[in-house]
Amino acid sequence: MSANYTTTIALKYKDVIAPKLKTDLAYENVMQIPKLTKIVLNQGLGAAVSDKKIVDQAVIEMTTITGQKAVATKSKKAISNFKLRENMPIGCRVTLRGTKMYEFLDRLINISLPRVRDFQGINDKGFDGRGNYTLGIKEQIIFPEIDIDKITKLQGMDITFVTTAKTDKEAYALLKELGLPFKGAKNNA
Repeated sequence: MSANYTTTIALKYKDVIAPKLKTDLAYENVMQIPKLTKIVLNQGLGAAVSDKKIVDQAVIEMTTITGQKAVATKSKKAISNFKLRENMPIGCRVTLRGTKMYEFLDRLINISLPRVRDFQGINDKGFDGRGNYTLGIKEQIIFPEIDIDKITKLQGMDITFVTTAKTDKEAYALLKELGLPFKGAKNNA
């Protein structure tokens, strides 16, 4: 893969989506048009308190899914009721930007989400009020990069889409145009 490789979603954003959002949302300046800045994948692994191998396996799986090295996240403080000590690995995360972000988005929309059992679309209630959207995935096996035979435990993850949108309405319009299949929305993808 070359450094100047551009995905179809990135080209579609530049040529089709940005002009459409400019007219639909009545922007005067092209710099007001919302764009996707990064996608953050995060896994919280509560069972990692008793078994350290769970975090290592999760890092390997997330690296395989995204094509970018995932890092283990550590606890900030000790909580004795949960047998948790400070700086103990309890999760993993990866942040995607640029070409890798658009490649992941393309695979998520076209390959992974349709593999979810009884998939009716994603919920539109995951917006945070500042133009960002978080999607919860229950099982990592929806990604074709994961070999089901090598899975020791099914883990869920959160996928956060960080945008430059100021409101949830703008972010919804952007993500819908990018092709995220929201429930009850007709996609142009």
